[in-house]
Amino acid sequence: MKFDDILTELGEFGPYQKRIYFLMCLAHSCIAMQILAGVFIQATPEHRCAIPDLPNDSFASQGHWHDALVNASIPWASGDQTFDQCKLLDIPDGRHNETVPCEKWVYDKQSFKRTFVTAADLVCNKRKLVTYASMVLMGGMLIGSLVLGILADTLGRRKILVLSTLGHFTASLCVPWTRNYTMFVIIRFFVSFFGTGMFLSAFVMGMELVGPNWRKFAGNAMNLFWSIGLLIEAGLAYMLRDWVYLQIAISVPLLPVFFCYFAFIQESPRWLLQQGRLDEASKVLENVAKKNGVVVPETIKNLQDVVQEKAEKNLWHLFTSTTLLIRSLIIFLNWMVSSMIFYGLSLNSGDLSGNIYVNFVLMATAELVSFLFALLVMDITGRKMLHCYSMVVGGVACLATMFPVMYGGNDVNWLTTALSLVGKFGSTVGFAVIYVYAAELFPTVLRNSIIGICSVCARIGGILAPFIGDMIKFGGKTQVLKNT
Repeated sequence: MKFDDILTELGEFGPYQKRIYFLMCLAHSCIAMQILAGVFIQATPEHRCAIPDLPNDSFASQGHWHDALVNASIPWASGDQTFDQCKLLDIPDGRHNETVPCEKWVYDKQSFKRTFVTAADLVCNKRKLVTYASMVLMGGMLIGSLVLGILADTLGRRKILVLSTLGHFTASLCVPWTRNYTMFVIIRFFVSFFGTGMFLSAFVMGMELVGPNWRKFAGNAMNLFWSIGLLIEAGLAYMLRDWVYLQIAISVPLLPVFFCYFAFIQESPRWLLQQGRLDEASKVLENVAKKNGVVVPETIKNLQDVVQEKAEKNLWHLFTSTTLLIRSLIIFLNWMVSSMIFYGLSLNSGDLSGNIYVNFVLMATAELVSFLFALLVMDITGRKMLHCYSMVVGGVACLATMFPVMYGGNDVNWLTTALSLVGKFGSTVGFAVIYVYAAELFPTVLRNSIIGICSVCARIGGILAPFIGDMIKFGGKTQVLKNT
């Protein structure tokens, strides 16, 4: 007898599974807000050099006298009708072209009262540090995927879920109190490290808890909560406009989530069976039957037959079959590419023309629509076909952004944004499908480890995403690089 047969008798998606599954979905909303918080807390507003000996200098004009002083102190940026952001005229009357680097800056506060970038002055020659911070964040996800994904297979899903949630909450709440770049980067590393353990464990537990007929729904509905979390974050960011308050606001909900996991989540019975812990698995399944209002099946009282179907395999089994190895490598590669486009467009949504909050909401909405589309169409087209076509659509749309950027003016900026949204749609559908596809392809004993390795490949793509936009700075052509 297979474990799925037991779930069919207990109810594939009964009241018990629905309550636990909802709690697993909350993990996705919380983690989404933390990972994409960098769009707001690491945003770089318009800025220029602070005028020396003017203590109340501001980016906004204070009158004609202030405009005249700025014109006399700040050079024009070459090839643009804007002030240079990093240089100051060395001669007060501005009659000469000698310039010196800025020592202090003033920032436009229309969109943000304060970001970490403005607090630490991570502009001009320190601009790269913002990209490095995003790299370290994705690096934390990479290490977390590898370490915590494998630990969840050996120590248990619940234990890693609870510990990761506690670590994620603690690290997230420490971020607002950092006042230097090094500590900010280190703590954000642990935010993503523990967040990934929380994310992976919640995803695998959610998939293992439901019956086969509901597994597609379970894999995609979790993704909807990711987008919902981003929409909530956009609203909070718009209202608060301060990186410290925003970080606190998205960290506090993790505490009740932790207590819910600690109090209400039981170990995955499927994992307990694989470990040969029959009595514990039986107790969990009896509780499922009780909460679902069904009579405890006799099969639960004798789980030995289910356990005997366990395949004695480990990760090295992937290398014993050429076909299995090739298919695994294809899955890993697709995770990396999907992640690079997915996170690249999200993390760089603030660089699109227009309002950063509107752009972020548009990206989150595109994700939400994409996840719903994948949920509705996946069974009709099949996993493989839908993933391939969606990636082609996303890739073509991203490549097409080069035409309005290189050959159009500001009046077609909307087209660049529209193409980016189409690219986001395609990459998100592809990402949603590959998640479910990978979880269905591999056996329980390998599932968390394989999903962990897939997530490692995804984080490699994620690490590359922040750097794409910084590889070359050719004016507007930067956006093309970010989208391709």
